[in-house]
Amino acid sequence: MARSNFLFTSESVSEGHPDKVADQISDAVVDLFLSKDPQARVACETLVTTQRIVLAGEIRCKGMIDEAGEWLPGATEEIEAAVRATVKRIGYEQEGFHWQTAEFANHLHPQSAHIAQGVDASGNKDEGAGDQGIMFGYATDETPDFMPATLYYSHRILERLAADRHSGAAPFLEPDAKSQVTLAYENEIPVRATALVVSTQHAPDYYFHNDEGDAAKYKVLRDYVVGVFADVLPEGFITDETAIYVNPTGRFEIGGPDGDAGVTGRKIIVDTYGGASPHGGGAFSGKDPTKVDRSAAYIARYMAKNIVAAGLARRVTIQLSYAIGIAEPLSLYVDTHGTGTVPEATIEAVLPQLVRLTPRGIREHLKLNRPIYQRSAAYGHFGREPDAEGGFSWEKLDLVDALKAAV
Repeated sequence: MARSNFLFTSESVSEGHPDKVADQISDAVVDLFLSKDPQARVACETLVTTQRIVLAGEIRCKGMIDEAGEWLPGATEEIEAAVRATVKRIGYEQEGFHWQTAEFANHLHPQSAHIAQGVDASGNKDEGAGDQGIMFGYATDETPDFMPATLYYSHRILERLAADRHSGAAPFLEPDAKSQVTLAYENEIPVRATALVVSTQHAPDYYFHNDEGDAAKYKVLRDYVVGVFADVLPEGFITDETAIYVNPTGRFEIGGPDGDAGVTGRKIIVDTYGGASPHGGGAFSGKDPTKVDRSAAYIARYMAKNIVAAGLARRVTIQLSYAIGIAEPLSLYVDTHGTGTVPEATIEAVLPQLVRLTPRGIREHLKLNRPIYQRSAAYGHFGREPDAEGGFSWEKLDLVDALKAAV
């Protein structure tokens, strides 16, 4: 039996966290290649560390690389420009990591022909999945965007810090930050915060720990973060018993890739549901939409969100599985966690009639062959507003009526 009264916690990391810097660079490369060739194949990994950015992976892209696997004139310069622009947008102009002066190395190379033969469509064979694996989608009615409240507020806290840093409203903030929110649930509904945590990189002397640093400057930082907590969380969620921690270890001046190396794909729980749902293990960033790690996770979220919005469940988890080179999913599993208004087997039977769950079908339904991915690489891939350029199409609620009619 599911518990109805409990504490639950989720964390988020800012756009300046080293792993998120790597994710955003990888997705900047994906977007660049898709802008040249909607059928591009991209698997781009990024490493960032002190004054160094390294790309590696496999690609195939008309307009960037020829059939012999050689870069076309100007292609490598375009890649480097996109990478540096990403770091500049985030805000890194530090001695230990600077958008303009960091060393850059590009080790991307042509996609393996052995992978291509299993994935590409040919003759009567439909395009196959780019790899085997399992993917999950999740939705809950506890927030208006159908996301777990703990993750929703963790993201919003850091988005506010970043906005104030960029605008100059909080000039003492630097790009690297983490947040964590613990909420008390009663009857499965979040009712109050029991613990709130922010650790943020800061300008010199904005720390106070063990009689070090500047107590007055630290108070400015702490009061600012506490104010953000109050603005972001619902009224009444913060009480006299809420434990609040702002930079609990003390000094945090050295951060970002200079403080800790970052690698693509290490923040998969931050990217998805904050631990409220299972995760198949595959990261999203750096992958074109033929990779089911990304596209099938998006369609699973799309189906889950529409199920909850249609009133078929208050909470739902969906699992899909694929095999490399095979078009159709091997399995579809729906769990409404005892909150469903129709049997799960009914939903499982209906979904494939409404959405083609092959890699090609997913891409066409969500219109994924577009340069829309860098915007998803910080503050979560889910719970975002669909935009005019096609970003976050998996957050649309255009399946609600069809679901209601089908069940």
